[in-house]
Amino acid sequence: MLTAASVTTVHAEYMTRDSGSPVGDNENSQTAGETGPVLLQDAHLIEKLQRFDRERIPERVVHARGTGAFGVFEPSSDIHDLTTAQVFKPGSQTPVFVRFSTVMGYRGSPEQARDPRGFAVKFYTEQGNWDMVGINWPIFFIRDAIKFPDFVHANKPSAVTGVQDPNLAFDFFAHTPEATNMLTHLYTVEGMPDSYRHMNGSAVHAFKFVNAQGTVHYVKFSWRSRQGVHGLEPKQIAGSVGNDWNLMTNDLYGAIKKGDVPKWDLYIQTLTPGELGKFDFDPLDDTKVWTGIAERKVGTLTLNRVPDNYFESTEESAFAPSRLIPGIEASEDRMLQGRLFAYADTQMYRLGANYQQLPINAPRTPVNNNSQDGAMNASGRKGEINYEPSGIKPLDQDPKYKYAQTPVTGTTQQRMTGKPRNFFQAGEYYRSLGEKDKTLLVEALSGDLAHVDNKENTYTMLSYFYKADADYGTRLSKALHADAGRVKDMADRLQD
Repeated sequence: MLTAASVTTVHAEYMTRDSGSPVGDNENSQTAGETGPVLLQDAHLIEKLQRFDRERIPERVVHARGTGAFGVFEPSSDIHDLTTAQVFKPGSQTPVFVRFSTVMGYRGSPEQARDPRGFAVKFYTEQGNWDMVGINWPIFFIRDAIKFPDFVHANKPSAVTGVQDPNLAFDFFAHTPEATNMLTHLYTVEGMPDSYRHMNGSAVHAFKFVNAQGTVHYVKFSWRSRQGVHGLEPKQIAGSVGNDWNLMTNDLYGAIKKGDVPKWDLYIQTLTPGELGKFDFDPLDDTKVWTGIAERKVGTLTLNRVPDNYFESTEESAFAPSRLIPGIEASEDRMLQGRLFAYADTQMYRLGANYQQLPINAPRTPVNNNSQDGAMNASGRKGEINYEPSGIKPLDQDPKYKYAQTPVTGTTQQRMTGKPRNFFQAGEYYRSLGEKDKTLLVEALSGDLAHVDNKENTYTMLSYFYKADADYGTRLSKALHADAGRVKDMADRLQD
């Protein structure tokens, strides 16, 4: 027990309302007499309840469970021959905020879910903010953004029961053969990271580097963990949830607080526009990796500070792949093209039109445009010239910041890519695994497939995996006691 002599007196600051007005009593509401009703005129009471009622903003539809940290990016290679992006200027340091996440779970859900992991990086560069919005794999389930709402609906909890259902997920995947590669990666041990520190990351899509001469190179970005890559085996997952369902957050924050700061090296792959046609698959298809293309290290990311306020950093942070800087542009990747709109739009819905004025999202460079008003606007814009062009107060535009020119030919269409190649990279990845990893992959994947009641969907999925690799499909068929001959016949009718 503390004695009076051991207690240090702390002089608290005066409590105020949001308007700055001091509060006289924060424990008793204003009433009409000793036994009368509470008065509506008690502005402090009303404001306090109003603010409490509004403490929750709309939850992210995906990536709701997140963990954020601050840090710095330092380039290690001079790549001005590829891009004018100043974030890669030798000797520079760029502050960053990184948000890791699970994808399908709600806020507060266990972090040990069979799920991709979000790996979103906000670079506060001297040319404005650059958001590299990615996951822990260099590929994705689908190649066209028009499928994204359906993909999420099928993998989110049932619209009837509110519980995730493998029947719905694999009903979607049975009709989406391009997901075979991502599913194969997801169900490996590496697909269930034991820590955010122990996973790699990727921007997934191809982007464009543009140099000072306007020359374009297509580029892919990948993060490589210096801590190594480690995951949980299927039998370890349930135990880890029971011990700590905040395992990944606690591990990351514990390491940073101890000074064991995690680092990731950034690697790039580049192609000229003329090299895109040399592949037997579409290199702008985000279900594929660029095989045989050398990687080049260009910098290092270090996370060194835990946020002081979860809501104002991790929850209010807003990422969008359309937030690019001079020297980096979007490619024609169909999935990316949809995300360019959807991500910024969802952040505007969640946080309001002026979400980029929030401290966590605000660039470290001046903002000067004619956007105005809207809820929570605090831009400080002055004067009556809120249009352009203007001879009274012109806003200069430097032609060197124009988008790179991209040749366009053909007619508008709604067609799948001409080179889908849905299965071969899943087979290549399977064959690269060691015997133990293959066994654990089959154990994890067959465990979820065993819950699928629609046997037509089960056999369709098995035929996809068999088409990727005969041994892979055969092992899964055996684990599920399926008719291996039927699986082979269905696989033989598939085209890759």
